[in-house]
Amino acid sequence: AIILDLGRRIKEGNPGVRVIYTRRTDVFVELDERAAIANRNHADLFISVHCNAGPHSSHGTEVWCMGPHKTEANLGVAKRENAVILQEKDYQRRYDGFNPNSPQGNILFSLFQSAYITNSLRLAQRIDRQFRTSVGRSSRGVKQAGFIVLWKSTMPSVLVESGFLTNPSEENYLDDKAGQQAIAGGIYRAFREYKHDLEGGPAE
Repeated sequence: AIILDLGRRIKEGNPGVRVIYTRRTDVFVELDERAAIANRNHADLFISVHCNAGPHSSHGTEVWCMGPHKTEANLGVAKRENAVILQEKDYQRRYDGFNPNSPQGNILFSLFQSAYITNSLRLAQRIDRQFRTSVGRSSRGVKQAGFIVLWKSTMPSVLVESGFLTNPSEENYLDDKAGQQAIAGGIYRAFREYKHDLEGGPAE
């Protein structure tokens, strides 16, 4: 619901921008196919919105870009997100033998140097600032790690963790329409700022 609301806001506020969804319903789409959809459509930007998991006390938002893991916690998040490929058929062939359960594999994978890292970080920082200020969310910061869905995309890309479903209060917030709209609104305003930075002209 967050990503659908975000897409609607982008289309309504920017008639010249085409929004492409990797999925509109709760169906599983392989990680490489999510990126491939963006690549096939020559997208200028890839935004992946997720819900996080962790101890019951964990709370707040995170915005991720492709890059080296700086902490064990970052590595753990990347491993958890990448482990979804185990649900895919023939995943070892699809991902060149990558094992999401291998710390060594995740560390080597994260060293991939993206040509789009500068703009990815630019957008991530704006999303994080919107969450902290206008949305009023607790922020866990902008972070880097080796996510398959970001590695496979050939454009600036970010992965947004909108909150923790394992925290009851966070789950209630993310289940609530107002909470979903607040998250989508923050990402949308960050998108406008990012677009303005790159193209010039009014941010509104």
